[in-house]
Amino acid sequence: MPHGNPENYRIVVLVDRDDEDCLELKETLERDAWSVGLPTRTRPRGAHFTVINRIVIEELEAWYFGDWEAVRAAYSGVPAAIPQRAAYRDPDAINGGTWEAFERILQKRGYFETGLRKIEAARAIAPHMDPTRNSSHSFQVFREALAELVGQGT
Repeated sequence: MPHGNPENYRIVVLVDRDDEDCLELKETLERDAWSVGLPTRTRPRGAHFTVINRIVIEELEAWYFGDWEAVRAAYSGVPAAIPQRAAYRDPDAINGGTWEAFERILQKRGYFETGLRKIEAARAIAPHMDPTRNSSHSFQVFREALAELVGQGT
């Protein structure tokens, strides 16, 4: 463990998993944090917590749909009207696989013809994201948890 007071630590564990039992994974992360003396948001010590464990299932792509302006800033050829289409109005409720839908939209405009390279897309989109305009509910929940975590130190 690093030097310093663990109560001053702020740790965010963000795991993108589509293939594991999320409840089991989250419980493992919670137990691991507690085993080294780090209270979590789910299991705080009083009002204090140090760790946020967040398991995302296709949510990262939903977060892109939630800030389509950022996607368009990175990939100007994609249609501006995607968020107005019924299938994409609620970024957290896209049917048929969020990343697959995201990949199809990009591929139709000539991007990632051999398959979505998720890390490359994340690096291209992230600098353009504006947390205040993101319409994804799951993104806003994550953002609120971060604000809560950071606010404990003030």
